[in-house]
This record gives sequence, C-alpha cells and structure tokens, in this order.
Amino acid sequence: MSSERELEQLENVFQQARDQWMRLDEKKRMLQERLEAAEAELVHMEDTVDTYEKARVLLQQSAEYAREQAKQQMETLVTNALQYVFGPLVSFEIELEEHGNRAVADMYVISDYEGIRVKTKPQDARGGGVVDIVTLALRVALMETTQPRQAGPLLLDEPGKHVSGEYTHYLYEFLKSLATMFGRQIIMITHNHHLAESGDKAFSVSIRDGLSQIEDISKP
Repeated sequence: MSSERELEQLENVFQQARDQWMRLDEKKRMLQERLEAAEAELVHMEDTVDTYEKARVLLQQSAEYAREQAKQQMETLVTNALQYVFGPLVSFEIELEEHGNRAVADMYVISDYEGIRVKTKPQDARGGGVVDIVTLALRVALMETTQPRQAGPLLLDEPGKHVSGEYTHYLYEFLKSLATMFGRQIIMITHNHHLAESGDKAFSVSIRDGLSQIEDISKP
C-alpha cells in the first residue's frame, strides 16, 4: 500500500509539474507573439520616420526656388491623398523656417472640427491610419520630386496597415489613381483581402508542409 501511495503521489507531482510547464509554455508563446508584433511595429515606425527624414533633407538641401516647388508638390500630393481617403476636412502643410544657413522643415496634418482648425504632427494624428496615408503619399512625392526622377514600380509593404476598414475602398481608389497619374506599376504585399482582390493581378501565398503555395486569385 505504501508503494501505491508513493506512486500516486509521484503521479500527482508529475501532473502538477506538467500542468505548470504547459501554463508556462503558453505564457512563453503569448509573450513571443507580443514581441514579434512589437518588433514589426518598430520596423513600421522606423520606416515612417525614415520617410519623414528623407523629405526634410530634400527640402533642407534644395535651393530656395526648387525648395518651394518641392514643398508645394508634397503638400498637394499628401493633401490629395488624405482628402481622397478621409474627406475634405483634412489637409497637409509643411512649414519652412530659416535657421542659420539652412531651412528646417516641419510637417503637420490640419483637421477641421466644426470650424476649429487643429494642427498636429502626422505621427501624433489619431484614427483611421492617418500616418500611414501621409507616409505613403510622401514616398510617392519623394520619387516624383527627386531629380533625376526615380524610375520603376512603386513597391509597397502592407500599405494602409492601420487604415480602418471603412476607408479601405478609398485607399484602393487612391492607389489606382496614383498608378494612372504617374504611370507607375504598383506592386504590394498585403494581408488585406479587399486590397489584394482589387489588383489587376493578385496572388495568395501560403505555406503547406514547409513549402510555399501560390494561388492566382485575380478576378476574371
């Protein structure tokens, strides 16, 4: 009987240890997912900051006349993008100030709330993925403004990742208008099915048994 009790106690200890290990393993998995999501968000934010910095450098290094032209082109394109997606009560402005022998550029999103003009930095704007649209439009503006003009397709990785679902259709229409306006092919990677299915050619990539499977999901 003593041996049976000892065996039962050992089984209980083993089961408790196993349960604890499973809980810790699940906690580890959840923490790993959070870490991967945070790392992906960090890459996204670093990419956004890099785009803003490139636009600032272009404006700061340009001669006065060219700088004003580049400023107007950027403001127009980004404003058009914001209004295309979010409506007419939002715009984009660049403020240039002379500091010593160089110009310093600050960028703002201007919103009209019942007649009240609200000015915020793009990265501080809230709702609907405003910063995504500003970053996307700035990239296009940089490609079209930089001399000599950068040729080739526009490559986009998860465009409008934070754009609310209600605005996805407008984002798609804006991307189509960009392709037509500037004569550029757009190649993008997206998890948004609506954006994927809206392309002239679309492919779904999945992994099965360790191998990539590619399926043509283009609409006939």
